[in-house]
Amino acid sequence: MLTAMVNYNRLPVVYSLLKHGSQNTFKHSTRCFRTDGTCVQSRESTSQLRAHDLASEHTVQNPFPPTGIFEHDRVAGRFMQPPSDTYYDLSSSSDSANVPYWQKIPLWKDIADDEFLSYQWQASREKKLRDFLTAVLPSNILPSRTVLPHVATVNTPDVFINSVSDAISRAPMAIRLTPHILSVIDWSNPIDDPIRRQFIPMGNELIPDHHRLKFDSLNEEHDSPVKGLVHRYPTKALFLATSVCNVYCRFCTRSYAVGANTSTVTKNSLKPTKRRWEEVFNYIENTPQLNDIVVSGGDSYYLSPEQLYHIGERLLSIPHIKRFRYATKGLAVCPSRILDANDTWSSALIAISNMGKKMGKAVAVHTHFNHPNEITWITKLAAQHLFESGVTVRNQTVLLRGVNDDVSVMKTLINNLANMNIQPYYVYQGDMVRGVEDLRTPLSTILDLEMQIRGSIGGFLTPQFIVDLPGGGGKRLASSYETYDRKTGVSTFLAPAVTGDLSKIFEYYDPVWSLPGQ
Repeated sequence: MLTAMVNYNRLPVVYSLLKHGSQNTFKHSTRCFRTDGTCVQSRESTSQLRAHDLASEHTVQNPFPPTGIFEHDRVAGRFMQPPSDTYYDLSSSSDSANVPYWQKIPLWKDIADDEFLSYQWQASREKKLRDFLTAVLPSNILPSRTVLPHVATVNTPDVFINSVSDAISRAPMAIRLTPHILSVIDWSNPIDDPIRRQFIPMGNELIPDHHRLKFDSLNEEHDSPVKGLVHRYPTKALFLATSVCNVYCRFCTRSYAVGANTSTVTKNSLKPTKRRWEEVFNYIENTPQLNDIVVSGGDSYYLSPEQLYHIGERLLSIPHIKRFRYATKGLAVCPSRILDANDTWSSALIAISNMGKKMGKAVAVHTHFNHPNEITWITKLAAQHLFESGVTVRNQTVLLRGVNDDVSVMKTLINNLANMNIQPYYVYQGDMVRGVEDLRTPLSTILDLEMQIRGSIGGFLTPQFIVDLPGGGGKRLASSYETYDRKTGVSTFLAPAVTGDLSKIFEYYDPVWSLPGQ
């Protein structure tokens, strides 16, 4: 039943609004820190960066206490004092587009900016998905113009909700959404809405999985020397710091571990425990060929500021680590946290970024936008804050049927990202994961998109169109296939730099629905 399944759908944190000190400082207890990690005033000592290989001029002070790093707290950093100066003043914005977009939701039509964006308000507005859908769906649901024909039978709220309930009972991913995401869905046309398709499944849309699909499609667990670390590439590793996200994507490649258990999947959970993290850090420290780490999960946005800072400080202290990136969808699904004066996640990020610059090491954020409709004026303010603070942000898009498999939509997304100073980095071919065959596209689609988009924007802002190969072959340019039979839908790739084998062949399979005669 839908009611049972959507207990996972606690509308999580969308944080309070929205000011930052003009001196880029934040306070902790009796101390006040700039985001470069230096202390403005202090009545107590601070811990120093554990960087035994660095000269003393690179030693910085830690704005977070050593205690509480591994505690789970939905109000992360609530003991922090907000700065007195204003960085952004939304009330003075002249942008006519700065409308309260959430007020189109009947439940939130009278909610003012500061109330909607405050954690206290959000935490008291937990709703089951059935109740929310009942409140927002129109009495007559428009038929689909773009997706599967048999979805046309979904024409009333009850039929829609029953279809969602059916899909949830079969899905490998739990449902978890933020009010930001719920607010950017066009509920007057929910079937075709590209945001709804990413997060809320419908039973009428589901297609049987491809017979060559494997649950851990990228074979990550095979390349995991310690739990929560994937070491596939010679010099790069993936640190899975947590298995929790602010939202859960239907198409998550890590559905074997991420999120709550479902009716069909018991997850291989990755809790952010000190013991597990130490095993990961020890492996990284004892593997000198590593120089590049991706901190992901789950989502690093779900880490507390203290946890985020701790990971960054520890990685920067390892001599052979020259760069790392925090992977997070947060900017796309909960952008107000970046601007929240009562939450210091972004301050911790900026402090680590600036610390890395002083040490000659690169720190970046890799985020995940899939459609232009995910971007609001709050998103733009959050991106601008990170840009002005010197944080490098890159985007990784997943190509999804009925979401962004259109040249015009993809061009708009790429240009909008570029205008926010977010580098369009990758467009991924959809991974072969359970329960999302309706979202996958044939390889021919990504090849056509690249052909039509390349040359329409500067080369350094043109993303790489790639396939992350099933079975652990790693990322390859989609156009670098060895063979591609469009009748069978089978494409082949080589990955000698990853496997050390010039003869090992990796195969990707187009969805069966896309094959000729289907």
